[in-house]
Amino acid sequence: MSRYVAALPALSDQYARLTGLGLDLPPLHADLEGDLLVVHPRVVSAAGLAPLLWLDERPGFVVEDLTDLAEFGPAPGVEVPDAALYAVSAPGRGDEFANLSPNEVDPQIRAAGRDLMTVSEGICWALQVPEVIERNHCFMTTGSRKVGRRLGALDSRVPALWISNGAGRDGTERRGVPKVGWCWAGNRHTWLGIASVGGRSG
Repeated sequence: MSRYVAALPALSDQYARLTGLGLDLPPLHADLEGDLLVVHPRVVSAAGLAPLLWLDERPGFVVEDLTDLAEFGPAPGVEVPDAALYAVSAPGRGDEFANLSPNEVDPQIRAAGRDLMTVSEGICWALQVPEVIERNHCFMTTGSRKVGRRLGALDSRVPALWISNGAGRDGTERRGVPKVGWCWAGNRHTWLGIASVGGRSG
């Protein structure tokens, strides 16, 4: 898997893929430019997109202890276009950041002129290129954060996409299925990269 995955179909083909999955979307603007088509969460939430991540005839899911996923908005400094459909350029899974924490890596991503990927962007990417979620090579989406209980503080969790091992509350029937879970922003994971994008247009 290359650092930045560019093997994406045309935006019009991506649109057809999403509508083919049953999503009721507004028309695609012909002048929209970018590599990956993203559905704004106000049109379809991340939790609404997750079950479309089918693998081996089984749907993806959101872990049971992430019932507040809808409360995760753009992280500070992340600007998402105010458009029902928008595009991101050069999505990257961030394999090179495996075994580093979001707290360590997020400033590096921004210093390199890139931006943090949101959870909706990550799910839309996996809907178009399912192989971006593979066992032992998955990713966190630190572009989505929730405001914590203390004024100005962020919740310590960051959403992530990976393959379920079928343990605990996931249930054995979900082993090998893509899921949306979460990780601590200060923790390192050898099998989780930290995803980013080159830019956004709407």
